Amino acid sequence: MQSLAVHHIGLAVADLADAIETYTVLLGGTLEHREVLADQGVEAASVVFGSSRIELLAPTGADTPVGRFLTKRGPGMHHVAYEVDDVAGALADLASAGAELIDTVPRRGLFGLQVAFIHPDAVHGVLTEVVAVARVT
Repeated sequence: MQSLAVHHIGLAVADLADAIETYTVLLGGTLEHREVLADQGVEAASVVFGSSRIELLAPTGADTPVGRFLTKRGPGMHHVAYEVDDVAGALADLASAGAELIDTVPRRGLFGLQVAFIHPDAVHGVLTEVVAVARVT
């Protein structure tokens, strides 16, 4: 398996504008990027604190993964994302190690980066994402 570093912590929120204000005004972060990811049913915003980053996720509808998460669990930590050089290679390593994958092939995420998700059952109950540092072309 590739060496991993935390890329970001994903937080599910009900109101993205309110959450951005909280994390920028109250806590001093800097809004880095905001984008609707229609295929994932979210509007996402990246907020930077020094060399650390959080990703705020608001559902575009109740029947989306983040919408269902909020209904079941309420706002809070949604996932941990780890930076890898090669998402497809990381998925192959994870699958060969027996990890249950949500995504078997990379997909486009925030910033146009390649991402893929690992089922929480494979990682002690934590939804886990692997994200490539290079943009999808």
